Amino acid sequence: MNDNVVAFIGAGNMARCVIAAMIKSGYPASNIIASNRTQPKLTQLAEDYGIRTCLDNLEAVRQADVIVLAVKPQMMAEVCQHLVEHAPEIREKLFVTVAAGLPVSRYESWLGEVRLVRSMPNTPSLVGLGVTGLFPSRCSNYEKAFVDAMFKGTGMTVWLEQEAEIDHVIAVTGSAPAYFFFFMQAMQQEAETLGFAPEQAKKMVAQTAMGAATMALESQHSFAELRSQVTSKGGTTHEAVTSFADAGLETMVSNAMQAAIRRAREMAETL
Repeated sequence: MNDNVVAFIGAGNMARCVIAAMIKSGYPASNIIASNRTQPKLTQLAEDYGIRTCLDNLEAVRQADVIVLAVKPQMMAEVCQHLVEHAPEIREKLFVTVAAGLPVSRYESWLGEVRLVRSMPNTPSLVGLGVTGLFPSRCSNYEKAFVDAMFKGTGMTVWLEQEAEIDHVIAVTGSAPAYFFFFMQAMQQEAETLGFAPEQAKKMVAQTAMGAATMALESQHSFAELRSQVTSKGGTTHEAVTSFADAGLETMVSNAMQAAIRRAREMAETL
């Protein structure tokens, strides 16, 4: 698998994240190329990971077996159409996209009936603790295995059977880091009200969140069971959790996740 040359079109955070994960897992830097419209990000990628870089998308994709489309959704049509117009042979290669909101049908309108994997990584992928949803179109088992290996270093991968599930992944993992940051922000603010210094409060909240998440990952118990284990009836935790329940926390979370799904579908229609 390490013989495949992978070209990243775009050199933003998510491209950098996947490149870093591949290099860390032992993928040859000489088999990774990144192209971008401007030089600074390419220079940094070359210095940090030893990969090849260029300013010409066509130069990159002509050498590649796998093409990772890592530009903004608003730029995707222009990029794809330019590639097809000047290098139509790339239709025979495997495409992977990290752009949000663009369905397979949109790529097919630009590229033809190509082999494609839609990916939906989340921001914790940048620290190797992410979740990436993956939906394949016309891909072989070998190609799926290759893409899975590409993303493994970023955290957990989840293969989807229906493309519509990408929107569900957005609600459950894609947007979810912001949910937790919002909750943690509220906890930090209250901790500061109680007299803790801002940096101290931030570290206390973040450490507790990391500890709780680690316990959950290492335990066979459900979230409900874990919560019950640390909630003594009549105690302080019980009082706090009851307050959340009385305020409708579960309904708020459900409403928020459904709102994310609706917005994802709206974006897919407008992009």
